[in-house]
Amino acid sequence: MSDLPTTMRGVWLTGHGDLDRLEFRGDIPVPVPGPTDVLVRVAAAGVNNTDINTRIAWYSKKEAASEDASWSGQPLQFPRIQGIDACGYIAAVGREINPDRIGERILIEPCLREAQGKSLEHPWFFGSECDGGFAEFTVVAARHAHKIDSSLSDVDLASFPCSYSTAENMLARAAVQADERVLVTGASGGVGSAAVQLAKARGAEVWAVTTPSKSEALRQLGADETISRDTDLIATPGANRMDVVIDLVAGGKFPQYLEVLRPGGRYAVAGAIAGPLVELDVRTLYLKDLSLLGCTVLGPEVFPNLIQSIEQGAVTPVVFRSFALEEIRDAQTLFLEKRHVGKIVLKI
Repeated sequence: MSDLPTTMRGVWLTGHGDLDRLEFRGDIPVPVPGPTDVLVRVAAAGVNNTDINTRIAWYSKKEAASEDASWSGQPLQFPRIQGIDACGYIAAVGREINPDRIGERILIEPCLREAQGKSLEHPWFFGSECDGGFAEFTVVAARHAHKIDSSLSDVDLASFPCSYSTAENMLARAAVQADERVLVTGASGGVGSAAVQLAKARGAEVWAVTTPSKSEALRQLGADETISRDTDLIATPGANRMDVVIDLVAGGKFPQYLEVLRPGGRYAVAGAIAGPLVELDVRTLYLKDLSLLGCTVLGPEVFPNLIQSIEQGAVTPVVFRSFALEEIRDAQTLFLEKRHVGKIVLKI
């Protein structure tokens, strides 16, 4: 690593709070890879709900947010470099890793089963329990740096890891099959637009819940039908019409998501932007023989399958806008306005 810099540009999260907790710096030490790690020169990194949720301690269920505000329910260590989505190039390797990997273009798997030289009993998440991609360099276990062969730009590729792997994991957990009818909530966001594409690639009939202004964009991504998020779902599409609900919002409409499922249907959830506390009539759950699936940890096959889908052109990147790394506060401000379809990406 003698030809690499010792300091780098990056963004420190200095504590839980507002945007002022994001501190752009030019003197952050470049991390050193352990024996089974690779050092990645980050090219681009996507902005996600999880970045904001972690910053504001939304994941915490306790009065003292500092006690359990990470994905794993443990205290977050500050300063932390966030950024769960990252595309880049291997710049150096640990002593146990083949040096031929230097120069590889890679995507980083966001769900980590190895970090800091140890296997993890409970997975960590890149940019949460360890430093992530909002910097010029980052370190990750070599097994989680997946080689990618694609003509897409770095910005396009950085739109994939977290959102598309989350969507693919939900569809896999719900065992979505061809010709099944799938309802996707929050369909215009990063995970939602990915779920629309990936469900359609499986041969499903896809119904997307969104705002009317975003309907046409989702139809172009493959949605067969679009529904306004203000619609009474019991009227349209109607009770007992869906095989699967892919839910990213939760909130007050949760009872309707179960009502629209047919008997034996599957409900998969990986977000709660409309509110985490919901009303459940347990009679609906057991009388309809429903399966409720919480989806966070990726199955071991999910990310390799995503890499294959990208390389084969089976999924399309949806990038709304890109920003420079030092513009991260502007990027997150725009992200929170929720007027866009797809991803916002930082160019590193």
